[in-house]
Amino acid sequence: MSRSTFDRELYELHNDILRMGSVVEKQIHECIEALIHHDVSLARNIINDDDIVDNMQREIEDKCIKLIAKEQPLATDLRRIFTTTKIVTDLERMADHAVDIAKIAIRLKNENFIKPVVDIPRMSDIVKEMIRESLDAYVESDVEKAYKVCEEDDKIDDIYKGVFNEMLPMMAKDNNTVNQATQFLFVCKYLERVADHVTNVCEWTIYMVTGEQKDLNE
Repeated sequence: MSRSTFDRELYELHNDILRMGSVVEKQIHECIEALIHHDVSLARNIINDDDIVDNMQREIEDKCIKLIAKEQPLATDLRRIFTTTKIVTDLERMADHAVDIAKIAIRLKNENFIKPVVDIPRMSDIVKEMIRESLDAYVESDVEKAYKVCEEDDKIDDIYKGVFNEMLPMMAKDNNTVNQATQFLFVCKYLERVADHVTNVCEWTIYMVTGEQKDLNE
């Protein structure tokens, strides 16, 4: 395989990653919409469409394997291909959490909310932006951007703690709020885990560029 052909196939991998990231971002957006608007049909679509992300993961991993088999990549190329396989795993797990939230939306379909749902959409908006920026950092091999994206994880943690501190006394005061408050906390936890997976993407990007393994999930 010529170098130009190899570079073109690497470029196609980048596009595949961006397409997968776009699907995951859409699922996260829609699972929150389903929750807020009691949209059971939308929630079920998210659950049913989970196979789309799973299939994208398998297809990208297969391309990576074939690319290695056809060419003896340089060390930097090998890190890029290896990083791609790691990133698609994190994207697939983000999509799994969107499915988790969609299931909660179905469970709460007939309930009046105990409080306005404000913090959860805020978390979702931050997470979606993190996904976009982390994948841009990967495609652009931008270590500085990868570090910057990880800083946003602190905002997610702060919102989660705020919701937890709000829900705890509410549950202690009124047992009737326990189930719904617990479900909201699960939603926040799933979004927090998505942000952790975004941080993983940034860690892999840093590894791809520098060869150094960083632990930014602190």
